[in-house]
Amino acid sequence: MDYLTELRRELDAFGAVLDGELSAPVEHCGDWTLADLAVHMGAGNLWVVTAVRERHGRGYDESAAPRDRADLMSWYAASADALVQALSVDPATEAWTFALPRTVGFWLRRRTQETLMHRWDAEHALGSAKPLDPALAADGVAEVFDTMAPRMISKGAATAPTQAVRLTATDSGASWTHGPGEPLAEVSGTAEDLLLMLWSRTPRDTDALTWTGDREAGLGVLAGPLVP
Repeated sequence: MDYLTELRRELDAFGAVLDGELSAPVEHCGDWTLADLAVHMGAGNLWVVTAVRERHGRGYDESAAPRDRADLMSWYAASADALVQALSVDPATEAWTFALPRTVGFWLRRRTQETLMHRWDAEHALGSAKPLDPALAADGVAEVFDTMAPRMISKGAATAPTQAVRLTATDSGASWTHGPGEPLAEVSGTAEDLLLMLWSRTPRDTDALTWTGDREAGLGVLAGPLVP
């Protein structure tokens, strides 16, 4: 996957939403407004620039971000440009990260997925959420299980599953198994619907997904929390 191209597209799509009502509440991000989400995104972009160029994980002070619409949009756009520039190097280049691999490639994927989800959040806040690219959404599902869920378990925020559930994307045929042993249940749907469920943007028991096997046990396996 060409993460840099996907990242640029999603960064620009998020920036375009900032023409909307900045006081709109963002349903799945606590008590944040769209303006708060923009600050979070810009600060995250600059955090990753530092992680790549200075190889440490100290964050950006969000209180330094502007709140006036024009200044906020300009600041966010500059942060997006800086991020793309910082990541436009060999993906094997060493960088500070919070999980393996300790390379720029980690951030190319992670920041693309972060921007994809928050772009959806921003558009959803304004009632205009656009579809997620199926291949990118499928990669996001994979990231939940190979990176985010293990991190939540290692931090003690979630318990390692004792049973397994299989997820299948109906639009690509890709499948993933979470937990040990033979899956006792399977849930299927588009990669977008699976990803939105895993990130708690839609309920785990949403009608958009189809279950077979022991549905209740499968829901328990996915209770996690699988992501921050």
